[in-house]
Amino acid sequence: MIEHNEISDLDLRNKIKNVEICFGGNRKLKIYGTLRCSSGKRMKRENRVFFLSEDEAKQNGFRPCGHCMKAEYKKWKKWTYLIPK
Repeated sequence: MIEHNEISDLDLRNKIKNVEICFGGNRKLKIYGTLRCSSGKRMKRENRVFFLSEDEAKQNGFRPCGHCMKAEYKKWKKWTYLIPK
């Protein structure tokens, strides 16, 4: 996980171009999604984090975005209700 505040814009662009970053997330809300998501583009820089893969995001406790990752979000939501608390 890479925090947006800890990486320069040039390094960020290079990592995206080299496919070292594929997903973005909101650190406070624990939500991840695609880099093209309009919801993700509106978040504050200090809350934004980046991941190489969905697995990395999930391992850090993030859930899929309901806007740009509808199918994954529905699966996540279904499983959250099935797990006993």
